[in-house]
Amino acid sequence: MSDVRGRSPAGFTLLYLGEADGRLCEQKVRLANAESVRFEHVRPVREFSSYPGQRSFPGLWWSSTMQDLVGFESWLERDRLMMLDFSPEVTAFSSQPFWLTWPEAGKVRRHAPDYFARMADGTGLVVDVRDDDDIEPGDAQAFAATGEACKSAGWAYQRVGAVDAVLAANLRWLSDYRHPRNLNPAHASALAEASAQPVALMEAARTAGDAIAVLPSAFHMLWSGRLRADLASSPLSGSTTVTSAGAGR
Repeated sequence: MSDVRGRSPAGFTLLYLGEADGRLCEQKVRLANAESVRFEHVRPVREFSSYPGQRSFPGLWWSSTMQDLVGFESWLERDRLMMLDFSPEVTAFSSQPFWLTWPEAGKVRRHAPDYFARMADGTGLVVDVRDDDDIEPGDAQAFAATGEACKSAGWAYQRVGAVDAVLAANLRWLSDYRHPRNLNPAHASALAEASAQPVALMEAARTAGDAIAVLPSAFHMLWSGRLRADLASSPLSGSTTVTSAGAGR
């Protein structure tokens, strides 16, 4: 395996889809100029294809952050996409944002990271999703090269696997209520008042009105950050402690 550490940033090039003369086409930018491109808003450089017998499960996720569909190529990627959508630190993101190319052993290698995210502080984050036990030597080399490129570009880089099971289950449930149509303003106001101090979720819902009618708003508020709860320690239930966080995302 070739060692990518210390590779010159000049050796990296990014290929992405951008508009030129009113049409979408492949464009090229050197790593040194990568910040001139808003990769969080580009179209995917790869198609999310499906076919009989396929091992992975591609699809499209409606993002409450982007107010648009964002693609994924596996359940693992879907869960990480869900995490990006949920995070208050992420302001925008895209999937398969660019091809990263670099010379190696007389050839040109390329790799398309899974996600690019723009953080609230303006910095960039590049994410590859792959479990530890599913990384071949060539994959490891591509991830290492991507990490080197991101470091040179001033972006953070993460190669991540599965989301914690409890957190993933809770976010999957809450994500069903991520669309704004699930928020009733009157219920939201009553819930914020009922949870001004830490209180059980069901108690807050009952205080705010008809619990069955109020809960969709509560779940939306938990997703959007207007209600806070520990979603990592135990499955979400009526006894989960919630607290109002004021205005949400």
